[in-house]
Order: sequence, then C-alpha cells, then structure tokens
Amino acid sequence: MSILKDLPNLVKAEIITEETADNIKTYYENKGSSSTNRLFVVFGILGAILVGLGIILIIAHNWDELSKTIKTFFAFLPLLVAQIICGYVLIKKKDSVAWKESGTTLLFFGVGACISLISQIYNISGDLSSFLLTWMLICLPAIYIMRSSVASLLFIIGITYYACETNYWSYPASESYLYWLLLLGILPFYYLLYKKSPKSNFMVFHNWVIPISITIVLGAFADKTEELMFVGYFSLFGLFYLIGNLDFFNEQKTRNSGYRTIGSLGSIILLLILSFDDFWEDLRRKYFLFSEMLSTPEFFVSAVISILAGVLLYLYQKNKPWNDIKPLAPMFILFIVAFFIGLSFPFAAILINFYVFALGLLTIREGAKQNHLGVLNYGLIIITALVICRFFDTNLSFVVRGILFVSVGVGFFATNYWMLKKRKTNEQ
Repeated sequence: MSILKDLPNLVKAEIITEETADNIKTYYENKGSSSTNRLFVVFGILGAILVGLGIILIIAHNWDELSKTIKTFFAFLPLLVAQIICGYVLIKKKDSVAWKESGTTLLFFGVGACISLISQIYNISGDLSSFLLTWMLICLPAIYIMRSSVASLLFIIGITYYACETNYWSYPASESYLYWLLLLGILPFYYLLYKKSPKSNFMVFHNWVIPISITIVLGAFADKTEELMFVGYFSLFGLFYLIGNLDFFNEQKTRNSGYRTIGSLGSIILLLILSFDDFWEDLRRKYFLFSEMLSTPEFFVSAVISILAGVLLYLYQKNKPWNDIKPLAPMFILFIVAFFIGLSFPFAAILINFYVFALGLLTIREGAKQNHLGVLNYGLIIITALVICRFFDTNLSFVVRGILFVSVGVGFFATNYWMLKKRKTNEQ
C-alpha cells in the first residue's frame, strides 16, 4: 500500500511522528486481517454448499444400483459428517465464524437430504409442504446452538418457500398460517444478532430477507375480500418505512436498510398501480356487508398492521414537530381514507394521483432541505413515473404528452443544476 511505503519519508520530513506512523501501520494491518477473515467466511460457506451438492450429485448418479442398506447409509452420511464438524466447532472452534457458518450450512443441507432420501428409500408418503415444515423444524434448534447467521437466513428462505407452497401453489387444497409461528421462532436470534453484531453483513442480510419474506407471504391472507389486502400492504410498507427510519437504521447507508427501501418502493409502486381507475371501478361494483367484512382474515390482518404502524408513527413523531414529518410516513393512513372513499365515490383514483404528485413534490423539497441529490432525484422519478402512467390511460394529445415529458426533463436539469450551484456557493 502506497501510504505505508511513504511513512518513512513522512517521518523523515517531520510531518508525522514515529508514534503516528506506528499507529497508521497497525490500523492497516488490522484492516487487512479483518478483510481476510471475511473472505475466509464467504469461501468457507461456499465450500460447504459445493461439497454438499457434489456429494448429492455423486450419490444420485449411482443411486439406482445401490442396495437399500447402502442407500440408507449414504442418506445419513452427510448428516453424520456435518454433526461431527459441528461438534468439533462447539468444542474446539467456538470463536471461528468460518468454521461455525460452514459446519452449520452443511448440517442444514444434510438434514434436508437425509429426510428426502429416507422418504424415497422407504416410500414414506407426504408432500412438499410437509417435507419443508419437517426440515425447518429440525433445523431451528441448530441455529441457536451453533449461533449461525447463514442457517438463520436459509431458515427464513425455507419457511417462505413453505408458506408459498402451502398458501399459494397448493391453495385451496392446503392452507396454513404456521409460517408466522416459525418466523416468531427466529426473531429471538435476530435480536441476539442485533445486540452482538449490529453492523455486520449478516445483520444487513437479515434486514433485507425478513421484510421481503413478510411481503411475499402476507398475500396468503387474501380470500373473499382480497381488496382489503391493499390496506394491509400499504400499512405493512408504512410500518417498514417507519422501522427503517428508526435511529439504528437511519444511521446506515440506504443499501443496508432493507426496511426503508422496501417500505418506500412498495408504497410508491402500489400508489402508481392504484392511480389507474380499473381497481376503483371493480371496488365500487362489489357489495361489502360491513358485519361480514369484520370477521374476515383480511380485515383482521389489515387492522392489526395498521394499528402497529399507527402506534409506531405516533412514537416516531412524538417529540418532533408534525410539519417536519417524512412525506411517506403517513401515506398508509391517507390510503385508508382513499379506500373507504373509493367504496362509494368515483374520484378515489384522482385522489391517489394527487397523493403521488404531492409525494413527489414533498420528496423534492426534502432533498433540497437535506442537500441530498439522491432524495431530490427520487422525488423527480416519482413524478416522472406518474406522468408515464397517465401517458397510457388518458386521452391527452401527443403534443400535451410531449410537453409534460419536456417539463419533467427540464425539471430534472434545473433542480440538479440548482442543487450543484448551491453546493458550490456553500463551499466558497
């Protein structure tokens, strides 16, 4: 590294002292060691996955020619090897992240391979959802015993697949809400990870995987009054957005804050979809009996999420002026108002278009206030997306549409130019 080569010259020229040179050298040595450790963990996990897959392929190639006893032996072999490795890790390599994550990853796949092979060898009946459920339940204790973040991520992906298989792809033949209990089962580990390594890469991955998983599975509650799930999803994205703006997440880079990004993008995408009148026309044609609606799972779920989001919004704004509120934060409440208006009146789509436009303008203002080009351009992108949506469903002439696009383009140029000029002025 060039700075390390220059250290003797800097000391000789009396720019820095010997002590400072030693501190710089120690800093870069520790930094290099940390980077090497991370690479070791990544390649260790990849190695464990590849070894597991390779063994499965070799056995699968010769599977039909093996006797039942040998098949049973090979079914248990990866599991046995993984358990020995995990035992060795617990006794000898407790503090090694690479050993811990690699061994537990091997164990995770060893359990799955063993269950599926034994089921096949002895013709044990069952379907994919019961296989996934058994697999995940067996692996859950291993996550806590080994304190493995990779196994935790694989578990969340596994229960998401289980929920999709049960509630989407096999519906209405099967239906299960066990996903939520399984998710509750992994949350203590998430909390432990937050307490122990709040800024680790594993924590960042959890911050993305958990909200994505919940977003995918929430739709499983949709039944006869599926329109209510739009309220549920809006409140969920509002809840994610507010979680993402808590102090802990707010201090992190945008790419590390899955809650804020998913909450923001999810709300904007839903608003753009509902800015078309088709949904609202269908909604007005439907007859909702309020007493029946109260007993539906969609209403219950939407109400619970909305209350949670409302409480978090109150706590978030309690000690702040309400005129300083984030533009997206109260959007789920405004949508609930628009939804109930849309049940009877035809101007709900206009209201949603107004929300999107106002949201774009307020986001631009937020970007200007923070002197943040990314936020400012995000507001411009929201308005551009709205203009593109109206391009396809209005009877405006091509001249007017062209003028709209030119206006947005000029807006992009002018606001960015103004922001950069403002920065230069402040620097002088």
